[in-house]
Amino acid sequence: MTDKLNELTAAGVAVWLDDLSRVRLSSGGLDQLRREKHVAGVTTNPTIFAKALSDADEYNWQLHDLATRGVDVEEAVRMLTTYDVRWACDVMRPSYDGSEGVDGRVSIEVDPRSAHDADKTVAEAKALWWLVDRPNLYIKIPATEEGLSAITDTLAEGISVNVTLIFGLDRYSAVMEAFLTGLEQAKANGHDLSKIGSVASFFVSRVDSEVDKRLEKIGSEQAKALKGKAAVANAQLAYERYTEVFSSDRWKALAAAGAHPQRPLWASTSTKNPDYRDVIYVEELIAPGTVNTMPEAVIHAYADHGETRGDTITGAYDAARKVFADLESVGVDMDDVIATLEREGVEKFEASWQELLDGVRKSLEAAASGKDAPNKAAKGNAKGAEKAGGA
Repeated sequence: MTDKLNELTAAGVAVWLDDLSRVRLSSGGLDQLRREKHVAGVTTNPTIFAKALSDADEYNWQLHDLATRGVDVEEAVRMLTTYDVRWACDVMRPSYDGSEGVDGRVSIEVDPRSAHDADKTVAEAKALWWLVDRPNLYIKIPATEEGLSAITDTLAEGISVNVTLIFGLDRYSAVMEAFLTGLEQAKANGHDLSKIGSVASFFVSRVDSEVDKRLEKIGSEQAKALKGKAAVANAQLAYERYTEVFSSDRWKALAAAGAHPQRPLWASTSTKNPDYRDVIYVEELIAPGTVNTMPEAVIHAYADHGETRGDTITGAYDAARKVFADLESVGVDMDDVIATLEREGVEKFEASWQELLDGVRKSLEAAASGKDAPNKAAKGNAKGAEKAGGA
């Protein structure tokens, strides 16, 4: 059988997993995906952690220890999540070493409630970097207006950054500017640029969800004919901007000093509309130097029936611009679409963070009362404790 994920990797797309849990780690499932499905990185977010901690008893032994120590819920969340991320960094280390630091990265997000506070974001980025203490870590920072300076300041400290929640082209350009400035400052601060990594997470399927909703409301045949086209066009034009920035003299000077480019990462790549092909946001976004982070179901779907047709982005810029012009002509305000998606993106992650805090608080209370004593997971996680450096 053809190895479709290997073909995708050969076309220049790094396959990353958009999920993490202690069950996945303790079972060896993540390492299996790395070895067998060409998975070369991992992304997480508050929603992923909220689900992981609510679904399994693998965390009970650590919750018991945290409750015994009397830590507050904020510290407990950080101890639980950084434990998993540290372990995942160790699992992905062969990919990191084999790619000279480009892949093998694992991301953890700053508290989304600080998305509009640059100083708090930078302070937390530093704390997470210290806690995980692995070179193949990425700190995720939302691309809000306030987040832009936090991105620069974090990179200037020599800390690798995954910029998340990017929806619009102008904001993406600002993110790349923040990256270049951050690397210039890091160089001035004496940091080794070859050790600093970054990706820019450009969200895809949510764009179609929002635009399609507006097209359906407009209701004309011309409008309905544009459904399912905005997200891919948006990402394709983002890649055009990427190629322009990373061929500039300014970038070449940083590359000469050892810097790696900030790759575009296609996020939110599972289709929300069942009428669309389940791997559309992979097949239509193939180009060199990109990352596609997928839920495991999408990885398996692509392995089964994905089609790698070479570069599906570079030659599509004019067609993508026409999609935008057609959307405007039927009355879709893309600026408002992007503003709505950014606001809702932060709000959704804040809600998931609160869900995570509430769940951990209840678990700590149960552990403190003896209702959730350490179980067999303690024994099963002995290997994890060794790899992850303990709670």
